[in-house]
Amino acid sequence: MDKEIMISAKGLNKTFGSGDNKVTAVDDVSLDVFKGEFVAVTGESGSGKSTLLNLLGGLDKPDSGSVSVDGRELTKLTDSKLAQYRRRYSGFVFQFYNLISVLNVEENLSLPLNLDGKNADKARLDELLEILKLTDKRYCYASQLSGGQQQRVAIGRAVIAQPPCIFADEPTGNLDSANSREIVSLFKQLILKYGTTIVLVTHDANIAAEADRVIKMSDGRIAEDRVIRL
Repeated sequence: MDKEIMISAKGLNKTFGSGDNKVTAVDDVSLDVFKGEFVAVTGESGSGKSTLLNLLGGLDKPDSGSVSVDGRELTKLTDSKLAQYRRRYSGFVFQFYNLISVLNVEENLSLPLNLDGKNADKARLDELLEILKLTDKRYCYASQLSGGQQQRVAIGRAVIAQPPCIFADEPTGNLDSANSREIVSLFKQLILKYGTTIVLVTHDANIAAEADRVIKMSDGRIAEDRVIRL
């Protein structure tokens, strides 16, 4: 049976600056990502990997080309519809945890739903806190958490609305090797439990080796697209 395509990018181009300062960050990139796939995007600094992630996740718009996620063509959405899409259908995790310091763990987890005018289901919160191994930290603030715990909260916040896709940009960049392995293990658990599709940018070869597929970027283009495991 054919795999279901979750993300489809066609002919993506993105430049920054103009004249002598013009930089081509993404240069005619096309790719498909399948449902439930764990894809690592690697490459040297300036290779275009983070720009590609932002285009796939709808955080930025391409100069040309198209991106469709779960049947929605992002490049045709208005800014307001795109913002709504990001709240409901995509989760984002970054190197810096971006937790709200005046909110506790439960409140940070619930924030995306609250911003969309919804309340978090208690059973859903309880389940998520258990998966994140943060049940005993439910009412703690960011300042009371380790770096690894803060990143687990950030991941929980990204998945609270059960989006089909998570886009992660260097999520282990501020963590030691033990916490990095724990974060990758958590991503894999989310794939198994919810069928989440994950696209993760990393410079760490050990992290990339844990993915199902590795895409290497160079000078804004895909230099290598390698399946590690089916």
